[in-house]
Amino acid sequence: DDWEQVGFIVHRGDEKDPGSDMFLMASEHGREVWIVSGSDKIFTEVPDLQALPDGDIGKAQAYWPSSEALAWAIPDGDAEYRLYHSSNGSLELNAEGLVGGEYVTLTVDDAGLATDVTAKFPHLAGLTALTVPADTDVDALLTGQLAVAAIADDGRVLGATGLQIPGVIDDRYATTAALGVTFARDVPTMSVWAPTARSVRLHVFNTSSGTRADLIVAMDRDAQGVWSARGEASWVGKFYLYEVEVFAPTVGSVVRNVVTDPYSVSLATNSGKSQIIDLTDPTLAPLGWDDLEKPDLAAPEDIVLYELHVRDFSAIDQSVPEEFRGTYKAFTLPRSAGMDHLTKLADAGLTHVHLLPVFDIATIDEDPAARQEPDVDLASFPPDSSEQQAAIGEVRDLDAFNWGYDPFHYTVPEGSYSTSPDGAARILEFREMVQSLNEAGLRVVMDVVYNHTNASGQGQKSVLDRIVPGYYHRLDANGLVATSTCCANTATEHDMMRRLMVDSVVTWAEQYRVDGFRFDLMGHHMVDDMAAVRSALGQVDSTIYVYGEGWDFGEVGQNARGANATQLNVGGFGIGTFNDRIRDAVRGGSPFGGLQEQGFATGLYNDPNETDQGGVDDQLADLLLKGDQIRAGMAANLADYAFESFTGEPITGSEVDYNGAPTGYTTDPQEVINYVSAHDNETFFDIVQTKSPLGMSMEDRTRIQNLALDIVAFGQGIPFFHAGSELLRSKSLDKDSYNSGDWFNAIDFTYKHNGWANGLPVEDKNADRWDLATDLFGRDDLVPSS
Repeated sequence: DDWEQVGFIVHRGDEKDPGSDMFLMASEHGREVWIVSGSDKIFTEVPDLQALPDGDIGKAQAYWPSSEALAWAIPDGDAEYRLYHSSNGSLELNAEGLVGGEYVTLTVDDAGLATDVTAKFPHLAGLTALTVPADTDVDALLTGQLAVAAIADDGRVLGATGLQIPGVIDDRYATTAALGVTFARDVPTMSVWAPTARSVRLHVFNTSSGTRADLIVAMDRDAQGVWSARGEASWVGKFYLYEVEVFAPTVGSVVRNVVTDPYSVSLATNSGKSQIIDLTDPTLAPLGWDDLEKPDLAAPEDIVLYELHVRDFSAIDQSVPEEFRGTYKAFTLPRSAGMDHLTKLADAGLTHVHLLPVFDIATIDEDPAARQEPDVDLASFPPDSSEQQAAIGEVRDLDAFNWGYDPFHYTVPEGSYSTSPDGAARILEFREMVQSLNEAGLRVVMDVVYNHTNASGQGQKSVLDRIVPGYYHRLDANGLVATSTCCANTATEHDMMRRLMVDSVVTWAEQYRVDGFRFDLMGHHMVDDMAAVRSALGQVDSTIYVYGEGWDFGEVGQNARGANATQLNVGGFGIGTFNDRIRDAVRGGSPFGGLQEQGFATGLYNDPNETDQGGVDDQLADLLLKGDQIRAGMAANLADYAFESFTGEPITGSEVDYNGAPTGYTTDPQEVINYVSAHDNETFFDIVQTKSPLGMSMEDRTRIQNLALDIVAFGQGIPFFHAGSELLRSKSLDKDSYNSGDWFNAIDFTYKHNGWANGLPVEDKNADRWDLATDLFGRDDLVPSS
């Protein structure tokens, strides 16, 4: 009875006992392993486990936030604290202790971590500070394997773990030195920041297809960890890679990674190599580029946004030559159906086209010949058929479509949208697109995704982490890359990741004349990060607008890693955030539930649908509250906007409740993006179709859509329209069409078909609505005419 089960491992078993389970048991007498079958103990002859040390150096639960000190939640008991290191990854925690390397002795600093450390890394507050001896060769230690351990007087290891090192790297190596390819008198120099690398070599290729370098050059390191090699003028147009010799904690050994440049400005097809290119080369600019005039913009409050995907715009436009469909070039044809439509919108007051990601994307094959599309006639299937989505599902990871929230290289145009993805043509074509849209009276916004990368560690499409392992990404309490964004989260609170983001947006603004930036999951950046972005862009052009998703969640939620750039935190910076308050009030429900739950514009109380919307009194109370949320939203969500609530009492925007949070939170109208639909979730027409009573006419359904768009258009703040909303655009109820192909996503600018009832939406994302979709898609009265 004095034994306690402290662990459980499913045991594969053997011929004698193929179904056995293995338990690790513990008592005051020590530890031993029991193999049990039912209640019978079968085997107890095991090595002496009494001496097994506590800890796991495969995890990184301690931190090295500055050169002077480590931070760790030290184990209980009197101990000597040691910083272990090994140049070749030979550290091992076994029955003999922590072996295979050397160590320096640390001392506890009773004063705790320095205030500048806890200000930068607030999640470290409360950890014990362990002082590093002043004579420690920190630079040498950072190029190898590291661990910290607590050693008892009798030599037992009371605890041990690996180290997270971004803080000390910032402390010692943050730099403003030029990175990427720079030019002096037409001669290029390649520079890469790799402070923990042991060596870096430059591989130069004469062509993009070369498999072996035509020239390998040793690179020189400066004190801040920047490795550089000066080339020759004849290298311009050639391709290159870096060979980085570095310790990689994810594999526990020294590796030689051959990798592209994080500061790439041009790439080979599918990002296989970086290219040596001068963005100021006049041959890479369209005629008239230097004299390009921007459409007038007197104030940010005059902005009207239109969110558009490059392929959606022209993939099915028969007025665009086939080779230009789905590319930047489609925007250069003023007489195409799509450009004719955009020009009419510009004449009606639209000011900015917001393009979904157009940086280098990891999940689209840039070689058209390698891509696959469904080999069946999707239009031949019935409107409520599952055949369309099944055919798309077979090729959806091989086709030309993806939303593109999968960053590979942040500062290169995506090659799949170019007519020639191998090299610099994409630079010229991107600029031609910007120029054409500007000439049509429209500015251009880029959707940027600096909050994560497609891959990390030693992954094939990992770039940053294969050059400075463990630095660029945000790590959890065990040292694993955080993935709350569904990908490998970056950490822009780290100096050089912040710098990469700032340098990147400045390049887009200066070299491509981009007029605005929409930050994906902006709440995963810190306020200081976004303030740096806003300041840097203001020095390029004061009219550049910055906005993003100010959602608060994940490991950064509730300011856990510092003040993060959420709705409630970015007031006063001139940065916009999306207004979920007005969205949910107008639509009903939320993106996370309530598909048929009605809202202000979709029939709540006045036109109840066939589902249970609650009692009449509850519906009315909900409708009246939504009315106040909309009033506040149309007044730009200003926290101090005063008006009369539905109760007849005076109220301010911040006093209107939104699920326990304030409805009004802004200080200035430019800080709010009012919208009712976007690329995420259902189109607004699909929302209308699911929430309206079945007997409602198509004319009234259209009036609901107009009412919702009018609330956005006529309110204060920045109006934001999902492309095609003005055409009753549908995605056949697909709530997450990021990989659903052109069939469900493309817009028909000839106005013949709005996309409704193109078949059941992709099953793995939408199976919960197939029954409803089947019922709706079979009704002729729910199909709008042109």
